[in-house]
Amino acid sequence: MGGLKDKYCIVGVGETAYVRGSGRTTRSMGVEAVRAAMNDAGLDASDVDGMLCYQVGDSTLSQTIATDLGVRLNFYTDTYGGGSSTETIIGLAMGAIEAGMCHTVAVFRSMNGYSSLRMGGRPAPTGPGPARLVGDALDTTPYGIGSPAQRFQFTFARHMQTYGTTNEQLAHVKVAHAKHASNNPRAYYRERVTVDDVLDSRWIVKPACHLLDCCVETDNATCVIVTSADRARDLRQRPVHIMSVVGRANKPYQDPLAHYQCDPITRQAGYYGGRIAFRNAGVEPADVQLTGCYDAFTFTPVLLFEGYGFCGEGEGGEYVSGGTIELGGARPNNTSGGQLCEGYTHGMNLVIENVRQLRHQADDSCPGWREGRHTYDHAEGGCRQVRDVELAMNMGWGTPAVSSALIMRR
Repeated sequence: MGGLKDKYCIVGVGETAYVRGSGRTTRSMGVEAVRAAMNDAGLDASDVDGMLCYQVGDSTLSQTIATDLGVRLNFYTDTYGGGSSTETIIGLAMGAIEAGMCHTVAVFRSMNGYSSLRMGGRPAPTGPGPARLVGDALDTTPYGIGSPAQRFQFTFARHMQTYGTTNEQLAHVKVAHAKHASNNPRAYYRERVTVDDVLDSRWIVKPACHLLDCCVETDNATCVIVTSADRARDLRQRPVHIMSVVGRANKPYQDPLAHYQCDPITRQAGYYGGRIAFRNAGVEPADVQLTGCYDAFTFTPVLLFEGYGFCGEGEGGEYVSGGTIELGGARPNNTSGGQLCEGYTHGMNLVIENVRQLRHQADDSCPGWREGRHTYDHAEGGCRQVRDVELAMNMGWGTPAVSSALIMRR
């Protein structure tokens, strides 16, 4: 990957509205998001010849989306996966182009995450009688471990026990992301909240998941387009260069439950992925000005920040509660409101936001943003653009044992 630094760019981004009860198919939404990204980049159907998507059983296949758009593909693949997929398949898109299989790849995710396949929902029956359990579900579901909140809770319970991390510290993640969402016209939840609001919301799973510690469920589709830096120079938008990518780096014993046998239990797989990401990009955590950190729950950023070296092990609670991650802070995180507030996309919207930030085009409630006249006033109903941002990093989360990353520059 080191030899691919700055060789590829993200040139187009697009998404549908983040809603509940879309009343649409993932096919319809996928077509809209990919078309929006093509329009953003200034590309026609004849300019795109590769497509990648990821799904957990609900998305529409690339071939169908391409046919609806009139795109003839030289390369496509559809992969299974969730939160560690966005950065991973951006890397796969780069590899396909590098191998000469295609030249411009649309990477998309389409999901009815509220009205259809809800994470942690009951599996569909495969015939008469109760639902059939297969694969790793045999090790979890019979014991009451059915949702991501339940499966990940062991790791963070140990973190709280070992380091004294508190629910109050976690609540600051929601508070920060809600502030950012209040300046985002697209966010599903735009109301600012307090630490007490989070702590007073009902428990979902103890000890670290109140209702407001959990991401919003939404229906939506999202897309980014990847091509070479040479092609990117002639397109509509200022290209955002990819410095480094990491795809699904694992802990030892990466099985959904077996990784708890690997000490320290509190260590997220970013500990291993970060070494690759920063080495190949030629930068360090201190150089990063903006992060997009997977926030399925308020505790996932804590573990990711520690894993990738933005703070020491056990220091994540202080990192997220000390103002660092807020707009105006030293290193803002999820400036769209992230998955806690804008919409849940398995991480794609976090990359889209950072691309817009690096273009200096964060669309917000600031009156002059379309003309590039940002006020940088982050009060409610104001601006969410980060001033003079040049370097951003995204960190994905599959489980505590699986992580991905993407470092981009203006």
